[in-house]
Amino acid sequence: MNLGTSSVHVISDGTYLLDGGSIFGQVPKSQWEQYVKPDRRNRVRLALNCLVIQTPESNILVDTGAGSKRADQFKELYGLNGNKLLKELRGLNLTARDIDMVVLTNLHFDHSGGSTKLDRTGDAVPTFPKARYLVQRDCWDEANGPNERYKDAFYKDDFLPLQEKGLLTLLDGDEEVSPGITVKVADGPARGHQMVLVERGSEKIAYVSDLIRTPYHLPLPYISALDESPNDTLSQKRDILDMVVKGGWLMVFGHGFEHRAGYVQGRNGTTQLRPVEM
Repeated sequence: MNLGTSSVHVISDGTYLLDGGSIFGQVPKSQWEQYVKPDRRNRVRLALNCLVIQTPESNILVDTGAGSKRADQFKELYGLNGNKLLKELRGLNLTARDIDMVVLTNLHFDHSGGSTKLDRTGDAVPTFPKARYLVQRDCWDEANGPNERYKDAFYKDDFLPLQEKGLLTLLDGDEEVSPGITVKVADGPARGHQMVLVERGSEKIAYVSDLIRTPYHLPLPYISALDESPNDTLSQKRDILDMVVKGGWLMVFGHGFEHRAGYVQGRNGTTQLRPVEM
């Protein structure tokens, strides 16, 4: 999508599979499987979506997918078909060294795994060596000391090398990180989870990451069992949906597979998506 002197592209690091019950929370399987069919292990396919924002000032990448560092057993567990990010960047005539800023909406492996890669000695090093990596401080603190529920969501080789190489910038709340590009905390899904709002020219784009993982999560009760604070997610979903419907924002979903983006319309107390290809 061209926004005057800027452009925004949705790219993907691939796909993975997660348990449908975890993804749809309290919603019964008899309801959610009308929209998305699980495999024989009750897993549903999710995309590892990322956003590229190109402005006259900088090339900004939002999220980095799962990357390629994990072992085969891990890949089989999650049906991971990833490691597509750098190839997709090349499709935009960009290399890893062209990225000036990486905004990580959270530090779960499916959003931050591609932030680092293994070098020839097997050590994890930053994938984007010239970029500043932006993370909320609350997110950073939790990733470095997760409780028993979330210890398997974080892998320190995804993010500690960023600090070791001096590339990490910690944020404390909402902040404009580049002209017309703002990060906004919505920490129902996880402490320090942040969305990215883009306002360039007449276009407005909201990358909502895990707050509304897929278009199937547009109904307010559809909240993942993985969320740390579901009632906060509910309130934050209500606010962002009100904003995008009234303001005509284009919404981009962190894990939308069949549809990655679209305009949300409200009708008779319900929400409907008008998909847009990006």
